[in-house]
Amino acid sequence: MTDTSTIVFVCEHGAAKSVLAAAYFNKLAHERGIRMRAVARGTHPDLELSQKTITGLFEDGLAPSDAIPKKLSSADMQTAQRIITFCELPTEYQQKIPVEPWDDVPPVSENYQTARNVILERLNRLIAEMN
Repeated sequence: MTDTSTIVFVCEHGAAKSVLAAAYFNKLAHERGIRMRAVARGTHPDLELSQKTITGLFEDGLAPSDAIPKKLSSADMQTAQRIITFCELPTEYQQKIPVEPWDDVPPVSENYQTARNVILERLNRLIAEMN
């Protein structure tokens, strides 16, 4: 195991929920001394990040870790300590590693603050489990 383990957040477009979750996870993990980092991936990535997500993160004092959405890869699945999804994974990725679905998070496009608050609530529970 490396010094820093990876958690992969996956949403369909890799442009909003996973980006939001990864940015906040990295902030919270750093603050609590958890040696883990998060990345955002998409099953069918958009060409660019959601503007609503970028704006919301900047207003919250954060920034996305990647400039463009990245596609979920087999390497991501093999090296991740944990996978959390906001969507269904393509068949080729199912059954490879235990996956935790967070499919009840509302769309960022409808209300950034509501989506952020639901994700933060879940992240705080997740990080509490890690301590």
